[in-house]
Amino acid sequence: MDVERSSLCNCVVNFLLEENYLLSAFELLHELLDDGRDNQAIRLKQFFSDPTHFPPDQISRFNSLRVADPQSLFEEKESLEEKLAVREYELRLAQEDILNLKAELLKKTESNVEESTGLNAVTNANNGPVVQPLKREDISFSDLGPLKDNERLDINCAVKEYLLLAGYRLTAMTFYEEVTDQNLDVWENSSACVPDALRHYYYQFLSSTAEAAEEKIAMQRQNESLLKETDRLKSNGQSLIKSKEISEAQVIALTRSLEVLQKDIKDKEKMVQGLKKTLESERKNLNDCRAEITSLKMHIEGSRSGKIVFPTDSALVQENGDIRDLSEEVDMLKAKTSESVKREEGNEGEIDEVEESQVNDDASSLVVGSLADLVTADSGIMEKQLSSDTTSISEKVPEDLLTSLSVIGFAVSENLYKDNGKPSPDSDSLIIKSDILNAELNTEKMILSDALPKIVPYVLINHREELLPLIMCAIERHPDGATRDSLTHTLFNLIKRPDEKQRRIIMDACVTLAKNVGELRTETELLPQCWEQVNHMYEERRLLVAQSCGELAEFVRPEIRDSLILSIVQQLIEDSATVVREAAAHNLALLLALFPNTDKYFKVEEMMFQLVCDPSGVVGETTMKDLIPALLNWGNKLDHILQVLLSHVVGSVQRCPPLSGVEGSVESHLHVLGERERWNVDVLLRLLAALLSFVHQKAVETCPFSSLDSTRIPLSLLEQYAGEDMEWPAFEWLHIECFPTLIQLSSLLPQKEDNLRNRVTKFLLAVADLFGEAYLTHIMLPVFSVAVGENADFKFFPFKAQSKIRGLRPQSIVAQRLATMCVLPLLLAGILGHPSKRENLMEYLRNLLIQNAGQDSQSAKHEIIGCVRFICTYEENHNIIFNILWEMIASSDVNLQINAANILKVIVPYVDAKVASAHVLPALVTLGSDQNLNVKYASIDAFGAIAQHFKNEMIVDKIRIQMDAFLEDGSHEATIAVVRALLVAVPHTTDKLRDYLMSKIFHFTSSASPSDITRRRERANAFCESIRALDATDLPASSVRDFLIPEIQKSIERQRCTRSSSKRSTRNK
Repeated sequence: MDVERSSLCNCVVNFLLEENYLLSAFELLHELLDDGRDNQAIRLKQFFSDPTHFPPDQISRFNSLRVADPQSLFEEKESLEEKLAVREYELRLAQEDILNLKAELLKKTESNVEESTGLNAVTNANNGPVVQPLKREDISFSDLGPLKDNERLDINCAVKEYLLLAGYRLTAMTFYEEVTDQNLDVWENSSACVPDALRHYYYQFLSSTAEAAEEKIAMQRQNESLLKETDRLKSNGQSLIKSKEISEAQVIALTRSLEVLQKDIKDKEKMVQGLKKTLESERKNLNDCRAEITSLKMHIEGSRSGKIVFPTDSALVQENGDIRDLSEEVDMLKAKTSESVKREEGNEGEIDEVEESQVNDDASSLVVGSLADLVTADSGIMEKQLSSDTTSISEKVPEDLLTSLSVIGFAVSENLYKDNGKPSPDSDSLIIKSDILNAELNTEKMILSDALPKIVPYVLINHREELLPLIMCAIERHPDGATRDSLTHTLFNLIKRPDEKQRRIIMDACVTLAKNVGELRTETELLPQCWEQVNHMYEERRLLVAQSCGELAEFVRPEIRDSLILSIVQQLIEDSATVVREAAAHNLALLLALFPNTDKYFKVEEMMFQLVCDPSGVVGETTMKDLIPALLNWGNKLDHILQVLLSHVVGSVQRCPPLSGVEGSVESHLHVLGERERWNVDVLLRLLAALLSFVHQKAVETCPFSSLDSTRIPLSLLEQYAGEDMEWPAFEWLHIECFPTLIQLSSLLPQKEDNLRNRVTKFLLAVADLFGEAYLTHIMLPVFSVAVGENADFKFFPFKAQSKIRGLRPQSIVAQRLATMCVLPLLLAGILGHPSKRENLMEYLRNLLIQNAGQDSQSAKHEIIGCVRFICTYEENHNIIFNILWEMIASSDVNLQINAANILKVIVPYVDAKVASAHVLPALVTLGSDQNLNVKYASIDAFGAIAQHFKNEMIVDKIRIQMDAFLEDGSHEATIAVVRALLVAVPHTTDKLRDYLMSKIFHFTSSASPSDITRRRERANAFCESIRALDATDLPASSVRDFLIPEIQKSIERQRCTRSSSKRSTRNK
């Protein structure tokens, strides 16, 4: 039995290693060792101890990936034990079910096994001992080929069953998890699915012979090759069937092509017959013209013989002049048409000679003969030019020939109308010939219009714009509306994705066409094409629609501009492409100047705000540059825009969730802005700054007092404003509406929203620049001074405005803290930060930081330090801050020195390396050498901030020297402060400072720990935090080996000692 178990175990070991189930093999190794079966675990020991499979450096690197926390491991162990108990209970139930099923299966299979055993015994008795067990050396695993999916499933299920029956549960669980591509819970009913399958396989292996196995394997391979050959033959048959179908389809297509060609040949023959008939009719027409020429000649000779009353001498002179002009024009036209006439048949050449001899008789016959020549030659010209040059037909022929015909026809009619204005019978034929010519021209236009949509797809894209004159001419002159719509569609779809230059060419063509066809056809033919392209899949086509809305609006009725075209623009504003929305904003600005009235003002204003708050900055910039001035010029409602703007700014912030849900706290009044809301507020503040120039212009223009000599508000005008009870709404809007709204907005923003607060500050500085220093001193400064809770002078405010300004004063402690936190930065940077108020800013900061420092609470000091940090975002304020800081450092007041260290810490991100070396580091070194420990420890954090933001070697060396000075006294507080200050800088500093921190931690962990458990725990936590920070960086292998791993090991040992000592002290208590 032991031999059998060993053989089965060896089979399982070989299978797991060959299939690379290493986790299952590793678990099996431990379970074999736990059972004391060392002999069967020899191969697994050799495999896992082989350095070629598992290099030592790789194992050490894997061991260093995670720092084990005993407390967390203990908690995980308890949770796993609970889960294990549940799983064992479920496993026990499953095993009971399995045992029941096995008992039933064994009863059914025992009879079959006994019968097969008896048959084998009889066979062996008859044939003698010829059965030889199949040796492992005879057939190797590689000879059998790779395992198939069904074979792998059978073996995996058999191995899992064996592991469970043998009691190797952990190995079975690991094996189950490691086999991820198969479901081992479901074993399909097959010949391999038998109870205790691995033992059956083993018995079958022992009872089979090498020859039988080889024969079976050969048969299996032969079956596989036959199956592959069958599949190949099937694929070949299918490919032949497909080829046959393709050939049949080609034959059918060729047959149809042949039929089409035969039909075309018949059509050509019919066309040839038609052309022959046409030639005969043309010859007949030529004969008719010859007869008309003869009759006209006889008529003129008759008039010479005195049958008709002669005109006066003056009339004859005028007539001779007209004839001379007409002769020159006819000669010019004959020169143009001579080449075409020479190409006619021989009969037409004879007719031309006859006509020329007749024309040379006298002046009258010249006019009439030339007209006949013109009529005859024009028909030839039209036929020739239509086949050679379509452009000359559409442009030159309709203008030149029709103009000449009108002039000649008028002259002939003057000569042919006689007898008190009654026309002669012979003139009717000339009028009929002119109508025929016009009909031929119209026919040519229709042919051109029908051919253009078929020609366009076969012209290169870069040359399609050359077809625009033809398309425009056809659209303009074609009489059929459906054909014009088709050509207009071709015009808009001339190029699939036109670039900017091509769009400009198409748009110029549309504008020219709109000028020529008039308002009605522009509305009914061009605009519908625009509407069809609004939802086109290509943004270039939608961009073409946006451009057409602004440029075609001039050529439609006014009521169409603010209805249909405005709705198209409104839809384009919602487009997904940024360039389309940008073009919609630009063309909406062009469209506003053409609106007949301001009925749609509020709708356009809403569209303007939507475009301003667009997620794309390009759209917002275009809106502010083009649409805002156009909207103000058209609607002239600056007051309403400003009112809606301020409402949107405050509403965008108020809709955001509060920073804290505790009512009455400062954080409950502050709101957390999302990315979209922050963008909207920023854009709206930029819009407010853009509108400031319009506000200033309107304030100057609507001044109710004497006209201003300059754009800035003088002090005398402010005195008049305060003393006289006169309305000046454009001026009062700033300090009555705008400034209180900006103060309200700032009171809703957390301290971290520096960008939005900078927008407000820049707006206040711009107001001071536009309205002047007097307005800054006597209007702006009192408003913001009251808002932060200070007293102010209202001498230059009217009495009705004073009450609203006084209402800005904070009325509670929370409101005062909000004012200090949120509004004071605006007072410092936006009012006192103006270049004309530098001295006032320095005096105010000195009072705030030095003289009144003892009166402020700890929270107020923190808020004031935040205000100082904000004004340091402006480089021009740095000198003022450092002058005051040196005064604080030189003071003997410890609180002032600690505040100076805290201020230096927060302003480090806003200075460069030069300022840090020249001002910040010397100040911190001075504070670090102070005798007071609180001052010294306060400076350590500031050194950490410098190490976090600067990688300059000189600065890093100074920081190391100062940190060594802090650590010399060996105090626990200094050690903890240095470690915590440097670990913050670890991800951002240089390798030299990281190595410095590692060496110090290694030294501290090697030294003796303090006896106090609290201090020991605090020290261990600080070291663990620094080790985590270092582990997250890219450290060299030598530092990890020499410093990091020993530090981790020592920290773990010290934590164990600390925990055991704390338990002992707890027991003693």
